[in-house]
Amino acid sequence: MAHPHFHCSVAVEPLAEQTFPERGEYAFTYTLTIENRGDITAQLVGRHWTIVDANGAEQEVHGLAVVGHQPLLQPGEKFQYSSWAQIATKQGTMSGRFLCVTDKADVFYADVPEFLLADVGSLH
Repeated sequence: MAHPHFHCSVAVEPLAEQTFPERGEYAFTYTLTIENRGDITAQLVGRHWTIVDANGAEQEVHGLAVVGHQPLLQPGEKFQYSSWAQIATKQGTMSGRFLCVTDKADVFYADVPEFLLADVGSLH
């Protein structure tokens, strides 16, 4: 029996050109690496994100593909992409999951554990 598994890791940086503190807008770029650690070819089809600022305001993002791509990954292959999010506070969190399907049409999810949206260089 096949064992599908996509492992996700993320790196975050502040996005100065889209950050406007006077308007309460703080932007962060994130780069996600998705690695097929399973034993079967599979495709990332869609995404669901939950973005929460420090005040508890929540944004939900759903959709097909990531930055216009639905990568098909062989075991051992990786796909990396960058995107960005904007929140109303200097820090917040983001978490989500990807809807994936194997080449045998079995559906599975790849979780992205919660990560911090913050300028870690400015945290005390």
